[in-house]
Amino acid sequence: MRATKLTALAAATVFAISLSACGSDSDDGNSGGTAAAAPTMTSAAPSMAPSMSTDMVNFGPGCAAVPADPANAGSFEAMGKVPVATAASGNPLLSTLVTAVKKAGLVDSLNSADGITVFAPTNDAFAKIPKATLDKVLADKKTLTSILTYHVVPGKLTPADLAGTHKTLQGDDVTVTGSGEDFKVGADNASVVCGNVQTANATVYIIDSVLMPKS
Repeated sequence: MRATKLTALAAATVFAISLSACGSDSDDGNSGGTAAAAPTMTSAAPSMAPSMSTDMVNFGPGCAAVPADPANAGSFEAMGKVPVATAASGNPLLSTLVTAVKKAGLVDSLNSADGITVFAPTNDAFAKIPKATLDKVLADKKTLTSILTYHVVPGKLTPADLAGTHKTLQGDDVTVTGSGEDFKVGADNASVVCGNVQTANATVYIIDSVLMPKS
């Protein structure tokens, strides 16, 4: 446990330094917005195989929508074998998020990061945003990158560690309240609908609203 915390601390330091670096994805989604360099989330240590929290495994009503067949790319078992952006691409709840990540050029950065926590908005969460507003954000790489990196926290947070205030890769803090299997995230109180989802390099908490940074 002590080694894990030290690794997470090292990763957090590297992430803070690397926010101004460029990601390696192609920018195929910038249609007129101000271009922004995608943060490079450099691995601070060799990637570790995913391990399930001793507190609990997956929890929340949204987990029922995840495919149960281990052969399905969106199943918990399949997601645990691949890095987070790849894992999300197989999950039927997260297709809009995957589109946004691709447009921001963050796929490689997220996949190469070592030890992060991702608050992943569902398709229904994005659907709460008026279409004209969402289309505008998706076309503005600088704004989109800021929003998406606000959903990422250095370190793999277990449910026992989740409540509290955490520094995001975007730079602002995000506060999580709650305990057990009931958590709210951010100022808009997004609910965790499926928590403690493991991928090869991240712990994912699927939420029902898109988080908006202050800056």
